[in-house]
Amino acid sequence: MVATAPSSLSDASNRDIQRGFMTLSRYILQEFGDYSAEAQDFSALMSRISLAGKMIAHHLSKAGLVENALGVTGTVNVQGEEVKMMDEYANTVFIRAIEQSGLVCRLVSEEMDEPAHLPDNCSLGRYAILFDPIDGSSNIDADLSIGSIFSIIRAEGIDEGNYEDLLQPGHKQLAAGYILYGPSTQLVYSMGKGVHAFILDPSLGEFVLWKDNIQTPSRGTTYSLNEGYYCQWAGAVQEFVRYVHRTEGYTARYSGALVADVHRILMYGGVYLYPGTLEQPDGKLRLLYEASPLAFLLEQGGGRAATTAGDRILDIHPTALHQRVPLVIGSADNVAEVENILRQHATTGPSC
Repeated sequence: MVATAPSSLSDASNRDIQRGFMTLSRYILQEFGDYSAEAQDFSALMSRISLAGKMIAHHLSKAGLVENALGVTGTVNVQGEEVKMMDEYANTVFIRAIEQSGLVCRLVSEEMDEPAHLPDNCSLGRYAILFDPIDGSSNIDADLSIGSIFSIIRAEGIDEGNYEDLLQPGHKQLAAGYILYGPSTQLVYSMGKGVHAFILDPSLGEFVLWKDNIQTPSRGTTYSLNEGYYCQWAGAVQEFVRYVHRTEGYTARYSGALVADVHRILMYGGVYLYPGTLEQPDGKLRLLYEASPLAFLLEQGGGRAATTAGDRILDIHPTALHQRVPLVIGSADNVAEVENILRQHATTGPSC
C-alpha cells in the first residue's frame, strides 16, 4: 500500500517536504544503491566536508561582527599570497572537520607548504583530500561571493615523506566539488556519476537537493577572464579577446572568484580563462586543488577543461603539490573555439 500525503497540503508544500528529506548524505547512498563500506565512507566524508561548509558559511554571515573574519593575518602562504583571516579560519575548519572522519590520512591545502598528516587515521585512512579552503579571498572584505574547492583521491602506495603518491592525474579523482558562499550556500559535487547541486537550508541545518544531473549548455554567451592582464598575455590570448570584442553575442562576466565564475558557466554555459603571462607562463591557478576538481565537474556536466596549449587538464601528471597550470574551462563548443583561436595564432606576438 502506497502512503499518500494529506489532501489539505498543497502540491508546493509536498514538494518542499520531499526536497527536505533528500539530504546530501541520503543522496550519496542512493547514488551507490547500497550500504557498502565505500558508500558509507563517501557519505561520511561528504558529511564532514559539508559540516566545514556550514561552519564557514555561518562565520561569513557574521563578518564584521566578530573577530578574525575580515582583514589579513600579516603572513604570506606558500603561494606567496597574503593570508586573509578567513583563509586561516577556513583551513583550520576543514582540517578539524575531516580528521574526525577517521578516513583521511593526509590533507593538501593551498594554505600549507606540506600536507597535514593525521597519524591517528593512517592505519585505516584510505583517502586523501586536496582543497582550497577559500577561493576568491580578495572578495571577502567587499562582501562578494567566494568559495571552497575540494578533491577526494585514494591514497596509493606508502607515504615515504615525499608525497609522490598524492601526485595523481585528475582523471583518477574519486570525487570533486565546491561550496559557493553567496546569496545562498550551495554545495556542488560529482563522484563520476553526474553533477549534483545542494542548497543549505538554514532552518534545517542541512544541504538539500536543488538540482541533479546538471548539464552545462554546449555553448554559452559568457566569457570570463581578467582583461586587466591583457598586455601581459601572449599574442594568441590577446587575439581571443579581440575576437570576442568584435563577435556579437558574447558578454563579459568576471567576479574575481574562480568558484563563482565557473558555477555560472556550469549552469548557463560559456568559457572561463586564466592564462599564463609572459613572465609566468604557468599562470596562477593550482592544478591539484583548483583546476583538476573543477575540470572533473565540468566534464561530468558535458563541458571541457584544457590548458592554453590544448592539453586536457585531467590527463596532466602533476610533478609538485602546488603546481600551477593555465586554464581554459567551460562549455565544450566555447572551449573548442578558444583552442582553435590559440592554435591559429600560436606564433603571434603580443600587441602591447
